[in-house]
Amino acid sequence: MALPTMTAEQRTEALAKAAAVRKARSELIGQVKEGKVSVADLLKKSESDDLVKKTKVAAVIKALPGVGPVKAAKLMDQAEIPEDRRIGGLGARQRAALLEALEA
Repeated sequence: MALPTMTAEQRTEALAKAAAVRKARSELIGQVKEGKVSVADLLKKSESDDLVKKTKVAAVIKALPGVGPVKAAKLMDQAEIPEDRRIGGLGARQRAALLEALEA
């Protein structure tokens, strides 16, 4: 399936929109790093916020203080969450397992 042809103006608008979303997501991850937002808060917020829904679970877990790539992979494995899963794609069981794994 071919991508639709875009005018230069449409392309510019799309690039600006994508940059704004990346910046907002980066700020969200930064808040997690600083401890201002918890994973539980993000899970609650994901019901109404598209930005949170489309954020990868692995990125959020790696942003937690004291959690690196290895520990993040272990936590996601315990919660049975695939590496490329986004917050909006988590089921109730996965959400509960993630919170439980983070508490341990």
